[in-house]
Amino acid sequence: MVEIITDTSCDLSLEQAKELGVTLVPMTITFGDRDFKDRYEMEADDFYRLLVSYDDLPVTSQINPYEFEKAFENTQRNGDTAVVITLSSELSGTCSNAELASRDYPHIYVVDSRTGSVAIQCLVRLACRLRDQGLDAETIAKKVRAAASRVKVLALVDTLEYLKKGGRISATAAVAGNVLSIKPVLTTRDGKIEVVGKARGSKNANNLIKKLANECGGINFDEPVVLAYSGTSRDLLDQYVSDNKELYEGHEDALIYSQIGSTIGTHSGPGAIIIGFFPNNE
Repeated sequence: MVEIITDTSCDLSLEQAKELGVTLVPMTITFGDRDFKDRYEMEADDFYRLLVSYDDLPVTSQINPYEFEKAFENTQRNGDTAVVITLSSELSGTCSNAELASRDYPHIYVVDSRTGSVAIQCLVRLACRLRDQGLDAETIAKKVRAAASRVKVLALVDTLEYLKKGGRISATAAVAGNVLSIKPVLTTRDGKIEVVGKARGSKNANNLIKKLANECGGINFDEPVVLAYSGTSRDLLDQYVSDNKELYEGHEDALIYSQIGSTIGTHSGPGAIIIGFFPNNE
């Protein structure tokens, strides 16, 4: 059997991971002097309630080699092979730690997603489809690596406060942006986070996301399409889908919904929307 392993930065819930048959290795989130295993010891709703009550940002930690070794030992014990899909190596040491841990396991294949959040989840879901078709681990890993160059992620951040707290933007830029209701749209390029546009107000930001999606030929609904929200309410995401009917109309059943966890939520804060998809244009 081929096991699919990923880390919690892909924003799968425990329930979704179980349904897919995916092994989810947790990142660690630290509030003050308290450590929590993402998803396992702190659910997303609890994370956001704690996040808004803290003056300082929590700290997210990469997964160390030992945590991967434990997962790989289980894989080997079961006589399985595995494909491991991780957060971009440009954003975390998690991928290199997975590669380090895999050296003693010849049938473990590590894939650097070169992306984050639900774009990783798109790759994980693709890997699950290939596994269910009966492909072997090495072939799945090759196909997922190729798919990593195609998958897209677009993120709309509702507030600049958490980017300011994390030192990603200056306090002056955050204040000016919030006053003017500037909504940055982010993506990943060459494994790193990049601002692809800024819009004034949520409506213009939604239009920008639609424009960017259409520029690459639109969304391929035959492959995984994942929409995610941060915070404790899905209302903003539902409104976004409603406001962009022409982008999703007729494909509502293909949409997969997720809640952004602590790895991305620490920097986006509540109210963010992220879309992961494969474009029609290769």
